Amino acid sequence: MITENRPNGGGGGWTDEKYGIELILDLHECDVSTFNRDSIAEYFARLCDLIDMKREDLHFWDDVDVAEEDKQTSPHTQGTSAVQFILTSSIVIHALDQMRAVYINMFSCKSFDPKVAEDFTVKWFGAGSCSARFIDRV
Repeated sequence: MITENRPNGGGGGWTDEKYGIELILDLHECDVSTFNRDSIAEYFARLCDLIDMKREDLHFWDDVDVAEEDKQTSPHTQGTSAVQFILTSSIVIHALDQMRAVYINMFSCKSFDPKVAEDFTVKWFGAGSCSARFIDRV
């Protein structure tokens, strides 16, 4: 369920003080089979289509092609992270295998429906629970 932090009385429209919006999702009890580059790239493509965002560069940070002795082993660092730049900002994901958790920040100066993004994300990663926060960036 999304909780909102809306300064200056809230409302859905843009104001002179409002720069953008950010959706913060913490997903738990997820399907770790979705924690790979192919699945995450497809997630970004479908999400951006769904919320009408223009995708730009996509960058991954994980243990692909890393020597075994240099791979991450800590539950808080072992997994796949990615940044999907969008024309109006970025979507950042950290998928942590051992924790079966996904942490996502969607930030844009273009409006989007946070509930649509949350519902799609929960379904994509098979999350058993999700904490969502939606804030205005000023």
